[in-house]
Amino acid sequence: MLLLTTTRDALLAPLHAVAGIVEKRHTLPILSNVLIEKQGDQLTMLATDIEIQIRTTSAGHIGGDDAAITVGARKLQDILRALPDTEVSLTLDDTRLTVKGGRSRFQLQTLPAADYPRMNLPEGEVARLTIGQRAFKRQLSQVSYAMAQQDIRYYLNGLLIIADGSELRMVATDGHRLAYAANPLEAPVAQRTEAILPRKTVLELARQLGDTDDALEIVLAGNQAVFRFGSIELVTKLIDGKFPDYERVIPQAHPKLVVFERQPLLAALQRAAILTNEKFRGVRMVLANDALKIVSTNAEQEEAQDELEVEYAYEPLDIGFNVTYLLDVLNNLSSETVEWRFNDGNSSALITLPGNDAFKYVVMPMRI
Repeated sequence: MLLLTTTRDALLAPLHAVAGIVEKRHTLPILSNVLIEKQGDQLTMLATDIEIQIRTTSAGHIGGDDAAITVGARKLQDILRALPDTEVSLTLDDTRLTVKGGRSRFQLQTLPAADYPRMNLPEGEVARLTIGQRAFKRQLSQVSYAMAQQDIRYYLNGLLIIADGSELRMVATDGHRLAYAANPLEAPVAQRTEAILPRKTVLELARQLGDTDDALEIVLAGNQAVFRFGSIELVTKLIDGKFPDYERVIPQAHPKLVVFERQPLLAALQRAAILTNEKFRGVRMVLANDALKIVSTNAEQEEAQDELEVEYAYEPLDIGFNVTYLLDVLNNLSSETVEWRFNDGNSSALITLPGNDAFKYVVMPMRI
């Protein structure tokens, strides 16, 4: 039974959109598969890992009967990538799917579509938001690197989003540093809504969202969220937990302000990082007499020093940081200058952008 005939790229693009979340090894073998549904000229592909589900729909696929099957996602992706840019046909014969392209022919095992688990769309809407894809993607990039990776405080392994009035805020922290970014929404929300997105969902959204001003629609309801953009619909479970009160963490009145050129500071820290201790990654920042000295040492007693000219007219300050936390924030900002506010060698530092309240980064000092 012929399912469809189409170009290689017309199959590969939607498959690439959904296959990113498919786990290679799973306790349920069917979760290594992608669900393919053909109705008329509409082709729908769906993948899930039980926590996230991605569905994409595309039109214009020629001929064939209506059917639904599941087939190994990675295998099908590898086959389509390896084929030349040619016409491809999918044919279903009992439980085997035949993929033909040019003179190549592949027969794949399938599993029944009826057995494929699906996440139900949330009922009882709490909030519906609309924001441009580019703005949301940029906001994610400003904070997502501060998420924890495998913390026992499971709510830190995600990213807090808050819709409040006509503003969308994002916060991420791993307990050592905290990143905050805000963006205007296209239309205000009726009531303040909070949700913690899982780490995998955040990384998938960062991968999928385009650099366009096309709309991203977000629905937050109960313990699920839905993101719709282009031909993609992503449904995700939310992390259940109480996120730390980020407003208490952000320093309000640090007296010492230093303005750095972002690129020279980033380069100096990258050089100093070469000789940091592999485990602790500590660098000392010594500020005095309109100069910043960056010093790092390692277990072999090797030392790196770098110096930058800055405007600094306060009493001398000697403070240590994990260099990774500083490189992360500087790599993910695009402004030419950054403002640092210090109090003393034992207090966290606040990094902001000149004339911009929408971004804040707090980093704890470390003893060196």
